[in-house]
Amino acid sequence: MYVPDFEYHAPNTVAEACAILAELGDRATVLAGGTDVLHKMKVGKLTPEHLVSLKNLDELREIREEPGRVVIGALASHNQIYNSRLLQRRYLSLPLAAHTMASNQICNLGTVGGNIVNGVPSADLPPILIALDASIRLTSARGERTLPLEDFFYGSAQTRIEPGEILTEISIPDQQTTGSTYMKFGLRRSGALAVAAAAVSVQVSGDTLHGVRIVLASAAPTVLRVTAAERSLIGRRIDDELLTEAGNFAAQASRPRDSIRGSAEYRKNLVGVLTKRALRKAIEEGHA
Repeated sequence: MYVPDFEYHAPNTVAEACAILAELGDRATVLAGGTDVLHKMKVGKLTPEHLVSLKNLDELREIREEPGRVVIGALASHNQIYNSRLLQRRYLSLPLAAHTMASNQICNLGTVGGNIVNGVPSADLPPILIALDASIRLTSARGERTLPLEDFFYGSAQTRIEPGEILTEISIPDQQTTGSTYMKFGLRRSGALAVAAAAVSVQVSGDTLHGVRIVLASAAPTVLRVTAAERSLIGRRIDDELLTEAGNFAAQASRPRDSIRGSAEYRKNLVGVLTKRALRKAIEEGHA
């Protein structure tokens, strides 16, 4: 398999990249890590006339702490996220999710921005980022806009990114959550797409659950936040019955499909089990 011919651009600033995209329109595709774009080009699913590489935009690789938030540049690789001391200290669940994604070679290239923009329901990073109430910044020649990450997806491989826009950063706000985690089941011990997955964040005081977010992957056409389950759990005493109820709520809300990796019925069962286990882990171990 060969990559079709294309014209290559390597701008040195975000503004320059946006200007090129505005000029070329739908003839151009953004190239970040390339782990998905180049594969799609090889198999004929994507045939851009121009590739606009972001490799020179080092400022988009930064992971930093700012007043009121943690900022992750969209070009940060999965291994950068896994090895970030800041993220390990603040939200260990996110580095651990990044570590489950793929082989070391892919994790050196693949970016958090690419994992989000692809919009696939099995992506590993969007669920835990949504559980942590993340927002994203989209930049174009027209300006910038920010939106909650959970509002970015509306279908399988369908997102609200507009022509000419580049995802430039992800922001996690300071919060009162006491724990978070991401759990998935794959057909291999590592580097496998999720057959089903659950990400949660919790705010616990004593034996009472004061806040919770539950987000599912590979359980619907897009990443799915289970708000009805969340509302039913807040303010209640934590016990095994509560966790079982949460798992049942999540399973009922899921809308998985049959695929080569598992039947819809099997995936629904996994969703319930993973949600219960993830909640227990976040409650007992914190951000883990």
